[in-house]
Amino acid sequence: MAKLSVKRGAVVLLSVAGLIIAATPFAAAHPSDNGAVSVEDGARDTHQHGTTAGHLPATQSNVDLISKLKLKNAVPEKIADVGVFNNYAYLAAWGVVDCTYNGIHVVNIKDPAKPKEVAFIQSKEGSYPGEGIQALHVDTPSFTGDLLVSNNEKCKPKAGFGGMNLYDVTNPEHPTPLAEGVGDSTVAGQGKKAANEIHSVFAWDAGDKAYAVIVDNEEGSDVDIMDITDPKKAFLTAEYDLDQTFPQILQSAPSNLTEVFLHDIVVKEIGGRQVMLLSYWDAGYVAVDMTDVHNPVYLGDTDFTNPDPELLESTGLSEKPEGNGHEAEFTLDNRYVIGADEDFSPNSAEGFTDDTAAPYQASQGSDTPQLPGGQSLTGDAVYVGRACIGDAAVPPAPTTASGQQIAIVTRGLCTFTEKAASVDAALGYEGMVVVNREGSDGCGLFGMTIAGNTPAFSVDRKTGFGFFDKEASYDNAACLAGAASEIPGVSLGDIGDVVTLHAIFDGWGYVHLFDNSAGKMAELDTYAIPEAHDPAFATGFGDLSVHEVATSHQRNDLAYFSYYSGGFRVTKIVDGKLVETGRFIDEGGNNFWGVQVFEKDGIEYVAASDRDHGLYIFRYTGG
Repeated sequence: MAKLSVKRGAVVLLSVAGLIIAATPFAAAHPSDNGAVSVEDGARDTHQHGTTAGHLPATQSNVDLISKLKLKNAVPEKIADVGVFNNYAYLAAWGVVDCTYNGIHVVNIKDPAKPKEVAFIQSKEGSYPGEGIQALHVDTPSFTGDLLVSNNEKCKPKAGFGGMNLYDVTNPEHPTPLAEGVGDSTVAGQGKKAANEIHSVFAWDAGDKAYAVIVDNEEGSDVDIMDITDPKKAFLTAEYDLDQTFPQILQSAPSNLTEVFLHDIVVKEIGGRQVMLLSYWDAGYVAVDMTDVHNPVYLGDTDFTNPDPELLESTGLSEKPEGNGHEAEFTLDNRYVIGADEDFSPNSAEGFTDDTAAPYQASQGSDTPQLPGGQSLTGDAVYVGRACIGDAAVPPAPTTASGQQIAIVTRGLCTFTEKAASVDAALGYEGMVVVNREGSDGCGLFGMTIAGNTPAFSVDRKTGFGFFDKEASYDNAACLAGAASEIPGVSLGDIGDVVTLHAIFDGWGYVHLFDNSAGKMAELDTYAIPEAHDPAFATGFGDLSVHEVATSHQRNDLAYFSYYSGGFRVTKIVDGKLVETGRFIDEGGNNFWGVQVFEKDGIEYVAASDRDHGLYIFRYTGG
């Protein structure tokens, strides 16, 4: 039963079993007391969404802007994914930029030219949604109506919780919570109080049953299947580590494709089968028959072409592919798979030490001074531990033979940005390298969201051991099973090898076109905006990576893309090639995250979520 719980000026908040619905505008947003991120940076989850600076010029071709709506309490980078169903749009209010007003904006789009925000679903304290906002109709013996599903990640580790949420949006302007924070609540066979954090969720109606698949952030078995036949009693019914179940999805070369984890999923009924299309970092795009969720059947998958085909075509440079399979969809006729390959750093990196000839892989941090492609940084490795507040202070850079020093930090306990601040405060370091910690989601190479004044890189744990000639003592199985952060046998201030880091320009993320066939799918073409593979646009113009794709509901050949600062883009498939036929960037630039197709009165529209503003609605007018 709803009851009046709070009244502040013009703001009326109704509490419905923990759900907060705002019927009128909110008070102005304010920064969280605990900063943007209060838990250790997720690395495998948060590093693909960094800050923006600058923008590309306004442009418009074959795209009509039908409307745009500034959402309540939208601050720069606050708006995340968008889902559309039955005349309403649902937009996530992300919790990483600040940990307040997290939740889901509900927008009435019955008239696409006049969208109106009608409700806000408040997340639980310390939790926030991001990817995978989806609404759908479900008709099972236990529930008939419209469901909204969303994910939970944490911006306050003690208050926040994980898992998925299910809301009854049969009346979208008065959503009702059915289950919140449900997911995988087991560890090593034992129960625990809260479900694992999840990065995305996708639900489908399978007749008498309904299911949702969630991306588990915390386990190697990261494909979790939830039975949501009765949404109020949703439960985990199966979980998979698909690179163990289907090892053929792994790619043995090049050597940098080692960080294998699930990022996003869609499920589509094709020929009477429920086909799941999964997007994996470093393992590509994978099609699995999930008609029987307890007996998945491999259908096909992709490899990342080596050398990177888009970079080679655009610049003539021959480099390894980044391999960031982010999100994908089947075309209307299911003939093709179109995959968004996200890459937030146009410069990758590799390195070597003075006593090892073999190069190691490295990743540049998101918001620290970038080492441009072709340039190198060299210095003596100096161990500084975790570099967290409360730890021993990072010592100033000592005098060494090379004349330059690089701080070697271990991942764990605090945010990467806090580590960077400690290194900055110590003075004298030319750069910093963060070595991965132990754990099932640790050990390997990782990317990181980090802000600071010192160039920052990340490496796998074995490489970090090698900086201090400890690589012979590294045991990967023990690493995956462990929980340590610091490098054993190395003390604060110890000086190791001379370390060199070399930057490689490899461009921003782009789009792949694959033939949807059994087994290994053939790559037919790639597409990127021109600026994405021009070194002149590596900095100062925002993030020029693709983020998501939405294929047309009316045409076999059409696809729409959210391209962050690259704007809204449209391509056609012509003779097996992706050809840009439409684009839009607003005055002052855009920063698009989500993109979703919907129809109204026989007309196809596209909803896009601008991270800094809110909802845009487009119509493609080209041929």
